[in-house]
Amino acid sequence: MTLLEQPENDIAERIVEHVRNGTTDLAPSELRVPISHFISEERLAREMELLRRVPIIIGRGSEIPDSGTFITREVMGVPLIIVRKGDGSTAAHVNVCKHRGGRVEEDDAGRKRFFTCKYHGWSYSRDGGDLRGVPYDEFYSNVDRTCHGLTQVKVEEKHGFLWADFSNNQERLIDDWLGDEVNAQLTSFGLEDAVIVLDKSFTHDINWKIVLDGAIDILHPKFLHPHSVGKMIATNTNVWMDYGLHGQVFSPRVKMEKLIADGEQINGAWRLISCNLFVYPNSMVIHAPDHVEQWTVWPDPKVPGRSTTQIRFLAAPEHIGDERMEARMAKSWEILEDAAVNEDWPMELNIQRGAEVTPGGTFLYGRNEQPCQHLHRQLARDLDGAE
Repeated sequence: MTLLEQPENDIAERIVEHVRNGTTDLAPSELRVPISHFISEERLAREMELLRRVPIIIGRGSEIPDSGTFITREVMGVPLIIVRKGDGSTAAHVNVCKHRGGRVEEDDAGRKRFFTCKYHGWSYSRDGGDLRGVPYDEFYSNVDRTCHGLTQVKVEEKHGFLWADFSNNQERLIDDWLGDEVNAQLTSFGLEDAVIVLDKSFTHDINWKIVLDGAIDILHPKFLHPHSVGKMIATNTNVWMDYGLHGQVFSPRVKMEKLIADGEQINGAWRLISCNLFVYPNSMVIHAPDHVEQWTVWPDPKVPGRSTTQIRFLAAPEHIGDERMEARMAKSWEILEDAAVNEDWPMELNIQRGAEVTPGGTFLYGRNEQPCQHLHRQLARDLDGAE
């Protein structure tokens, strides 16, 4: 059961009323964001500092299913080894040897008891990253093994996601970071045991916030996607739920608009509503009937006008091998890929180029653009001390 289906929740009623009245949820005021925020190296450096001190999604627990399994990946320029420890918990080590800086693990994934740098053979334990082997150690004056283990990064597993916290804040729990509303939504999505059925990454010369703007924007479907998404999702009609750091936008499907225009009774309204859960600062989780779509948008650590977007489809294990379900997910990806690759990202690339030639101006977000406003207002609070 999703949060939407709880009797006390009035989201469906609010959406139906918006459709009938031609209205939408509104922010208290419009918002202007300096264009420099999308092209400034100084701004990017501060954003990277922010991302390194808050929990962020870096993977799925299903990628390291058994004790001893590991994956390697680079997160915001930092190479990591993420492991499933012997006791079933998770850990992450910076994949940099403490001898001379080589990678101690070069495989993308596998199962090992320890990791060994191929340069000079220094080895480290899998679970704790402790230094365990130093060839020719008699030629070093003092290699204190307690001080030469791999650097640790805090990782917590929740809702099937792996959350990294580069600040290593041991007191902050993911439950607290997400809050009750987001935890309730993610729990309702049934993600704990979900597996990855599609995994795509795309790097573009576009600032990460412009990509997120496009992904959570509710004003563009009928204009930018007139032959695809615009025929399915209503434009400029939404309910916005503010969850503090995070938020969720609910939009009616075009089918609901047509039923209401024809005077039809709306039964089972939830089938006619789409939702997009924004998890601050750089992820989204979108619930669909047969899968869950997860986006994470990564800033390039050095270049303001570059980012990488990772899109994953997650599904219940029992859907694997179900030809009907797999066909539906394939169709969903076909629609999404066409809209993103051929329409969204080319438009966002134009926006990025425009920003670079008009750096002194501002971008305007209307009162009816609460999802996008939320991202920029929260960043302004964290980076600028804004109210």
